[in-house]
Amino acid sequence: MIKILKFSKTKRILIVICILLQIGVVFQSCKDELEIPLQGQLSEDVIVFDSGWVSSQLTAAYGMLDLNVSTSDPWRSDPSHWIYGEVASDNAYKGSDPGDQPIIDNVEAYRALSTENSYYGFLWNAIFEGVARSNEAIRGAQTGLENGDLTAAESAQFVAEGRFLRAHYHFEAKKIWGKIPYIDETVTESQTNENIDSWALIEADFQFAIDNLPETSRFVGAANSWAAKAYIAKAHMYQLDYASATPVLDDVINAGPYSLTAKYSDNFNAATKNSSESIFAVQHTVDDGASQDDNGTWGQALNFPNGAPVGTTGGACCGFFQPSQNLVNAYKTDAAGLPLLDTFNDVDVTNDDGIASDAAFTPYTGELDPRLDWKVGRRGIDFNGWGIMPGQSWIRNPANGGPYLQKISVFRESQFEDATIDAPSAWAPAVSAINTNVIRFAEILLWRAEIMAAMGQGDLGVSLVDRVRMRATNMEDFVREVDADGMPTATPAANYVISTYGTFTGQDQAIRAVAHEYRIETALEGHRFFDLVRRGEATNVLTSYLTEESTKRTHLGGVSFAPRSVVYPIAQSVIDVSGGVIKQNDGY
Repeated sequence: MIKILKFSKTKRILIVICILLQIGVVFQSCKDELEIPLQGQLSEDVIVFDSGWVSSQLTAAYGMLDLNVSTSDPWRSDPSHWIYGEVASDNAYKGSDPGDQPIIDNVEAYRALSTENSYYGFLWNAIFEGVARSNEAIRGAQTGLENGDLTAAESAQFVAEGRFLRAHYHFEAKKIWGKIPYIDETVTESQTNENIDSWALIEADFQFAIDNLPETSRFVGAANSWAAKAYIAKAHMYQLDYASATPVLDDVINAGPYSLTAKYSDNFNAATKNSSESIFAVQHTVDDGASQDDNGTWGQALNFPNGAPVGTTGGACCGFFQPSQNLVNAYKTDAAGLPLLDTFNDVDVTNDDGIASDAAFTPYTGELDPRLDWKVGRRGIDFNGWGIMPGQSWIRNPANGGPYLQKISVFRESQFEDATIDAPSAWAPAVSAINTNVIRFAEILLWRAEIMAAMGQGDLGVSLVDRVRMRATNMEDFVREVDADGMPTATPAANYVISTYGTFTGQDQAIRAVAHEYRIETALEGHRFFDLVRRGEATNVLTSYLTEESTKRTHLGGVSFAPRSVVYPIAQSVIDVSGGVIKQNDGY
């Protein structure tokens, strides 16, 4: 595995500052500064653009996948987008105290403001620095070919990797802001974000990667042609272009090297990452020599149980990113093990809202999908080996954040002080080597099922949905009760009942079942808000959610979802730096 190391702050001062202004997107502001020779600066005429040099440029481009452009408050641009993709949806609350990181409060309440530059500007700069680094690698590969330092085949593969990464970063920007400029390696002046067919440009980059990358990655986590196929299919799905997505998805499913892992939980475990299910993921590492374990999951630094002995012998921090009651309810099943598609939210899964940790409490005894307890920490259930979750004593502000905790970014207790997994030098115990999944094979199956359901094809996608559900029936992966010594027993921790559909009753059930399955399969992985938007369901679903949740969480009282909120505001700082070339999204 390659170790992606960060630039030092000194190098950022000398190199990255002007790049950030370029990607902001105005090029003339750095012209004079870039023409001043720097002490020790390398001129292009002395650089050999061979495979070693271009590989190092690509390493820098891969290094920005974690979007940790600065170690200052890196949760603002976490690659999982837990803020923008989950807290903004019906899956999670911000948690913590009201007013702590208040911009996240505004995200949750759909009060996002273009003047909140410290978040939206930070995220924009992080994503477009990834674009800038990708373009540098592309230019390096092209120069290497021109100078005779690279063969045509070597150059094509390096360019393809650069274009894959460039497309990934633009895809991230597209799903967040909608209207974006598309910056390629030829750009030398400011670019507008209006009337740009960025989807076509994203697809063109992925298609070049498909045509020029080998089927096997150069190193673990690098792009290959199969990952490019999966990603172009994702781009088609975000446009609801089912006709274009279908043959690519079929190819990946039927001829690709991917399969579901035997255990669902393996997708959120640093010890089993880069499995057969991982198509493309952000590679996180710790104990690799980077200061403060800078290559770990720093974007999750706020998201451990507050004050709990989880990941530390003292007290963890900081109680953000708490699953919603609505999400927990979505994991209910009937006696036959099937989801309650229409009625799951009628009665809440039993919780300890308002019940002290030392008071008697009986966890929910009804039927549940076992995937719930790998995603959500519930009172009375073992918390990744750290002990039985005791309830409110592990929650920073129960009235604000509710009774639940997220678990997918929390390493197992058995991995504590494992130098390859948790971060011994980081101030935040939440930092670890757990990968951030960008695309996994379960999504490929459910996207194809979505098309079959929507288009009335074949079995309406039930066989693909059932493949995903069948994996979840693996009893070896059920969370277990623990004994007095904290060791798992043979007894499941809850009444886990899950089965396959076999057949759908019709197209309406098929469409709803696929959407529901995607939600519970990928919950808290950063997709929910963007998935609602791409399917045109954000207004209906979130309006209904807010109506119900406002009766449970007072901070959601009076909150409504406005049509403008399907995209985020572009930071005013970005618009200002561009001299007005970048235009704000409608309604902001």
